[in-house]
Parts: sequence; C-alpha cells; structure tokens
Amino acid sequence: MKPPSEALLSIVRQWIAKADIDFRTAERLLCSEDPIRESGAFHCQQASEKYLKAFLVWQQIEFTKTHSIAQLLDLVASVAPDLAASLAGAVSLTPFGVRIRYPDDFPELPVGQEAVLFELAKMTRDRIMARLERYLSGK
Repeated sequence: MKPPSEALLSIVRQWIAKADIDFRTAERLLCSEDPIRESGAFHCQQASEKYLKAFLVWQQIEFTKTHSIAQLLDLVASVAPDLAASLAGAVSLTPFGVRIRYPDDFPELPVGQEAVLFELAKMTRDRIMARLERYLSGK
C-alpha cells in the first residue's frame, strides 16, 4: 500500500473529527436519565452522514451537498457494496438531519426509537472506522 496523500488524509481526519463530535453529542443527549430525544436523533444522523462522507473522501468519490443517507450509501455501494448493504438501515436517520430542526415538518420520533437511531449511528461509525483503520494508521 502506498503512503496516503497528506492532503487527502487530512480531509478524511477532519470529517471523522466532526463525525466523532456529533456521535459523542448524541451519546450524551440520549444515554442519560432524561434524554433529549429530538436533538439526539439529529446528532445521530449528522454523525452517520459525516462518517459516510469520510469514507467517500477516502475513496475519492465526489458527492453533492446532501443530508440523504440513501444517496451517500448509493455512492458507497459503487466501491463497497457489502458495506452499503450492511448499513441500509441507516437510511431511517435521514429525516432527522434537517426536517427535525423545523416545526412545520417534524418527523415522528416514537418513545424508544431514539435508542434504535443511536445504534444505527454506532453501527455506521464502527463499520466505517473498521474500513478506514489501516488507512488512518498508515499501514
């Protein structure tokens, strides 16, 4: 494996850093005695979106400005169909990326669903980071 371009590596790390912040925020908001469900759901979507974008940057696949997990997974599928298929459930995070921020188009979040959304974000993080591990370590 040839050494990664420092510029590319830097951009991938920036996406991961942003995703990690959203993931930790979701964890703090949702894994407490009094969860803040809607804000936590938003950060679950944001974390998943950014982990997927880190993977796409690593693969040097261009993407448009989007919050659609489905669109990002379609791009992931072009180079890693197994990964995209394993993350298909993360599509359910999409409505919580933008719509949840506005009162006129608020997606329903049944009690308990926030735990499912957090697990989807965790799964996305874990599977993307497993793919990026060797690249990030320079091996």
